[in-house]
Amino acid sequence: MSVCQLCPRNCRVDRSVSTGVCGAGAEIRIARADLHFWEEPCISGTEGSGAVFFAGCNLHCVYCQNHAISGGSVGKCVSVEALAETFLRLQEKKARNINLVTGTHYVPQIIEALDSARRQGLWLPVVYNTSGYETEENIQRLQGYVDVYLPDFKYVSEDLALQFSHAKDYPEVARKALEAMVSQMERTTDRHGLTEDTPKVIVRHLVLPGHTSESKQVLSYLHETYGDRIHISIMSQYTPVVETPFAELNRRLTKREYAKVVDYALELGITNAFIQEGEVAKESFIPEFMIE
Repeated sequence: MSVCQLCPRNCRVDRSVSTGVCGAGAEIRIARADLHFWEEPCISGTEGSGAVFFAGCNLHCVYCQNHAISGGSVGKCVSVEALAETFLRLQEKKARNINLVTGTHYVPQIIEALDSARRQGLWLPVVYNTSGYETEENIQRLQGYVDVYLPDFKYVSEDLALQFSHAKDYPEVARKALEAMVSQMERTTDRHGLTEDTPKVIVRHLVLPGHTSESKQVLSYLHETYGDRIHISIMSQYTPVVETPFAELNRRLTKREYAKVVDYALELGITNAFIQEGEVAKESFIPEFMIE
């Protein structure tokens, strides 16, 4: 925490006295910890995923649906031991897994909490739910702790990454991070109770309104590089919850736009995929957060 280099921003701030680009200080801050039923079917199941939403984010996408917590200053500060107790409480609630949502900037503390919780009887598998903007070193730290990686892959275009997420290097960083995740999972044999048919890496791509060509390029890259080694989740749930400077982002995705992307995935021969059906672009799908 004294010279923070946990994410690709490499801002090197002393988080004991200041906050990084992610908006987080040294204390763990969580905005929600409860059962979550709106992940991919193999993640939520019927029991619900034990989702822990961490406050703060290193991307600050202009269209962020979790903008209420991404600045890092809201939610509840907890100790490592309290976080471990949270994991155990979710297990008692019959959660299907522990789902770490946007925990990049707290990985060392998360590891400590998982070690503590496992000593106290935590046996659930762990899902690492991330924007994909990760260092390879952070992924290496998580070896042996994560059972399913659930990263985003937002863009292949540096221009869009800069405009929408203030991170021109996102495509290159996300490529390297995903490569590290896939490589790590292919060497992992302990599944912590997961069934053999549960994917080890599920890559999410949110289709943005007005940018179906970008989505096609993302799918092409993922399929050509990884084929059936990963599952791809093609998401239609874009919800304009904040006004942006980009007109196309201030509306919902149309059914026609989403269908074009799904049809393209089928043309590529992608078979290991999740698609969303029905009306999912609703504010009701965004969890209520603890705002303190």
